[in-house]
Amino acid sequence: MTNTKNTGIFWIILLASAILEAVWATALGLSDGFTRLAPTIVFAVTAVLSMLGLGFAVKRIPLGTAYAVWVGIGAALTVGWAMITGVESASPLKLLFIAGIVGCAAGLKALPTEKPVAKPE
Repeated sequence: MTNTKNTGIFWIILLASAILEAVWATALGLSDGFTRLAPTIVFAVTAVLSMLGLGFAVKRIPLGTAYAVWVGIGAALTVGWAMITGVESASPLKLLFIAGIVGCAAGLKALPTEKPVAKPE
């Protein structure tokens, strides 16, 4: 079992990468099919940084867990921002489901991080 102290920076980088995922997803929508320069540049830069962060995080966090957290948090933030800015409507049910996504990501973080032991051949 890996100590969470040793993985702390990897979780912080994963969270930052998830935030960047929400930024690039929002910029992608604002780029109007890559015809608007500023959102296209924001998309490109944040997409690359987000992927680099995810790649770094999976050095110490299992890929399945890291990817689920990255996608879940990124998606929740993207939808949350769209609701705040009025691009999407908000409803109690939608907020409940978004809270569920965030709760599941937090649950994955709370689980012990273990690498499977290789079976001898």
